Amino acid sequence: MEENDFTHYDEAVQEAVDLANRLADNNPEADLWDIADGILAGVVHYWLYTRQPCGDPACGDCDSISTPEERLKELLRITEELARGSEYFHSSYDLNVGRA
Repeated sequence: MEENDFTHYDEAVQEAVDLANRLADNNPEADLWDIADGILAGVVHYWLYTRQPCGDPACGDCDSISTPEERLKELLRITEELARGSEYFHSSYDLNVGRA
């Protein structure tokens, strides 16, 4: 990615987090999981919208998104990469955490 791409990426991430926090603050009775699931649903919808193949069967840029199954595979790959890189991926309460 170019520097400008990172700026847009970072801004989008911050806006999503800010939106979630704002919704939680404005609705203290709301279930945080519902807020997170709603934001995730919107993000997935937008991601799929932006990953429509161009229509040229020979387009190399569209190889990884040329079918719905390929788009889902790419979405899951990116999602796993982002989840594993998150500071919140591991928790001290995870069942598989060793305790001495």
